[in-house]
Amino acid sequence: MKPYNTFDHTADLGLAIRGTSEEDLFANAAFAVFDIITDLGRVEPRETRRVLVEGDSPEDLLINFLREVLYLYNGERWLLKEIRVIKIDEKALEAEARGEPFDGQKHEICKEIKAVTYHQAQVRKTPDGWAARVIFDV
Repeated sequence: MKPYNTFDHTADLGLAIRGTSEEDLFANAAFAVFDIITDLGRVEPRETRRVLVEGDSPEDLLINFLREVLYLYNGERWLLKEIRVIKIDEKALEAEARGEPFDGQKHEICKEIKAVTYHQAQVRKTPDGWAARVIFDV
């Protein structure tokens, strides 16, 4: 079972993400973005990138994190295969992403995600772990 599901939102894409821990939640959110963008079965973990972000709230931290990982594709044409959150606290996150540059001969783009929004963004601890909702412009 995937650690996320999509939901319809007027002309946008919504994600509801789950995780057993806060680190797991953030990693699953980044994974979901790239799982929607491309077929991750064709992406190899050839290169490592560090991702460092700050935020004023859990929602701000998640939005900034997703903006940063989305920039890997939109700005650098780089595809994420896997990600590990190394450190997270109330104001900052450090992660290590593995993936490779986009190759039109090898990779197919399934859905373009333009941007992540603050609209209805939510991060919360639940009895079963952690949950978040976020909406993207597509």
